[in-house]
Amino acid sequence: MLVGVKLKNLRLKRGYSINELSDRSGVSKSYLSYIERGIQKNPSLQVLSKLASTLDTNVEELLDNNHTSIDGIDEDWVSLVEEAIEDGITKEDFAGILEYVKFKKRQED
Repeated sequence: MLVGVKLKNLRLKRGYSINELSDRSGVSKSYLSYIERGIQKNPSLQVLSKLASTLDTNVEELLDNNHTSIDGIDEDWVSLVEEAIEDGITKEDFAGILEYVKFKKRQED
């Protein structure tokens, strides 16, 4: 799970609006919004520490991706899959895209 998604889930679980989290943590509302929407994917440890403290958690929990690690998978592949999931691409959509790519490669041969 990306840090923005994790942050939003924890914020909602604690019952905070984005304005309330901003006021309590000292992190601007616009920056919080950027993190939650995935525009800012790598907030500083200082910001994460403020947010974690306000949400009664720790930085490690905010950064925990909770996905199964598979040896040999490039982190770029993991990021692409996470982005596809966030964008609502289903397994069936992905399988269709894969079949299309295979078809195009066969056409090139």
